[in-house]
Amino acid sequence: MPLSPTLIETIRVRNGLAPLWGLHLRRLAGSCKALGVPFPGLLKVPEGGADRVQRLAVNRRGVDVTEREAGSTAPVRLVTSPVPHPQYHHKTTERASFDRALEEAHRSGADDALMLSPRGEVAEATIWCLYWWEPEGLCAPALEIGILPGVSRARIDRLAGPIHPRRVLLPALAGRSLLLSNAARGVVEVSSLDGVAVPRDARTATLQARFWP
Repeated sequence: MPLSPTLIETIRVRNGLAPLWGLHLRRLAGSCKALGVPFPGLLKVPEGGADRVQRLAVNRRGVDVTEREAGSTAPVRLVTSPVPHPQYHHKTTERASFDRALEEAHRSGADDALMLSPRGEVAEATIWCLYWWEPEGLCAPALEIGILPGVSRARIDRLAGPIHPRRVLLPALAGRSLLLSNAARGVVEVSSLDGVAVPRDARTATLQARFWP
């Protein structure tokens, strides 16, 4: 981690509102405190205009704001990445491992990469939180593995929680219905993992419909 990290938050604006703004602020405040980055005092709530994503880059010099389109919500084809998942407790611009894994996934014809911890535990995709359905409910990798505490995960925990944290190896996902989420695009299905079709679950569609307040 650099001495002066740059924290990032990607905030969805839908119908002129930023529905997850409070969750973003809570995470940003916690990361600023943990990493010694001054919390910006005057953050304007994004509102109005077209449906979009606003990106905040926060460091000791202040805040840089950019905007982009929201991106696709089509089902995602995942491949397991050989790039080990780094410890990523805070959302910063230090994302070289994620970028490399995503590039390799694209070269293989997939949409994103599923990254594993150095111990082989299921972690997260490069731009998504990962979940799967089990009989007891929705499961996700334990945060203690070193994955990002996603804003979308906090939202889903309120809707379908409590999420059951698990430390599992890749074979545990075989035959499970998988889904992904992030704060820019909401909930999406996983259509395949390593070329094998993933079964669908009606509960995922319910989460998709309820995700945005």
